[in-house]
Amino acid sequence: MIISQEFIQKIPKTDLHLHLDGSLRLSTLIELAREQKVKLPAYDEKGLLRLVFRKKYANLNEYLEGFKYTTAVLQTASALERVGYELAQDNQAEGVRYIEVRFAPQLHQNANLTCIEAMAALNAGLVRAKEEFNARPEVASGTEPPFEYGIIACAMRMFDYGFSYYYDTLLRVHAHSGRKEVFSLASQELVRAAVVAKTQLKLPIVGFDLAGAEAGFPAEDHAQAYALAHKNFLNKTVHAGEAYGPESIFQAITDLHADRLGHAVYLFDADMIKSAEIKDKKAYVANLVQFIANHRITIEVCLTSNMQTNPAIRRLSQHSFRLMRKAKLSATFCTDNRTVSRTTVSAEILKAVRAFDITPHELKNFIIYGFKRSFFPGTYIKKREYVRQIIDYYEKIERQFAKVRRGRPMKIKG
Repeated sequence: MIISQEFIQKIPKTDLHLHLDGSLRLSTLIELAREQKVKLPAYDEKGLLRLVFRKKYANLNEYLEGFKYTTAVLQTASALERVGYELAQDNQAEGVRYIEVRFAPQLHQNANLTCIEAMAALNAGLVRAKEEFNARPEVASGTEPPFEYGIIACAMRMFDYGFSYYYDTLLRVHAHSGRKEVFSLASQELVRAAVVAKTQLKLPIVGFDLAGAEAGFPAEDHAQAYALAHKNFLNKTVHAGEAYGPESIFQAITDLHADRLGHAVYLFDADMIKSAEIKDKKAYVANLVQFIANHRITIEVCLTSNMQTNPAIRRLSQHSFRLMRKAKLSATFCTDNRTVSRTTVSAEILKAVRAFDITPHELKNFIIYGFKRSFFPGTYIKKREYVRQIIDYYEKIERQFAKVRRGRPMKIKG
């Protein structure tokens, strides 16, 4: 048996770090833009790939530029439902059995659509795709595990004037407040909306997130929102260490009670520590890594995305995942943005296998981590049953591929 592209395609997988507005089909983006009269730099897929969704970016902020186009076409309930439905289908087609779709509902709020209605619209598309997939005979019979999903409400560290109807309105209402105060208030309002959507509408809102530019917009500014999420039993993940150092990650796990971390690329970079109060930077990093390991705080690793936004990472083998692996941290492979990063879950896993010489045993652990550390919307008992079903199915596929190559050592297919 070999760790081939075919094997990776067949095994059940997760994507726990998946942005809705970074993962819509290019054809859908173009069609919605034409319908809604949204101006794009190009109206063909090749043109968009050349001008907007490139293979490499100068930094994270440049990478985020493309989202102004995708967010602009997702301002109606029908568009959100369609994109949610297609995103679930795209994942199902490559063997992904569980996804957590994160999006910032406030960026889709406007005069005709509330924050909660935006969440409901996305859910309508996801649940439709789930029901269609799970009605298949092989799933309905229990031969294969079902497709499941959750939704993560994503707050923003900061925002600009003119980018969002909701934020512009909030800025006018709180005209005498400082910008950071307004950002904090927005995050708190999103938590309240997410709780209503979860408890009253019974939507599978499984977690709360914080995204956007890290530099100059520290996580601690949103501590009140995360305290509110914590008190309302919302799971918590935080974008941290994507473009900033260990201190950002420290804030995420202490001030924001993070259960998982998005990216954490610079977890091991002591040189990026800026505080003069931290005298022994290496010890600080060592203690931070140990804390993350002891508490099994899972890192949502997005290899392609990190390569695109961090020019200093010249080869994938230089990615800090190699150190995460050495430290035995809980990590799982994610896409971040399927469209913006031109990737899939299967492609991310194959890249990791090739770059880091991952063994079959390790690969299985990384895949199962994704299911075990998910914010599964059902009860703990249901989650355990689901994970057991996933493991059984994974092992069944292993046996099938081992049969083909019995007697030969496993190797990576080039």
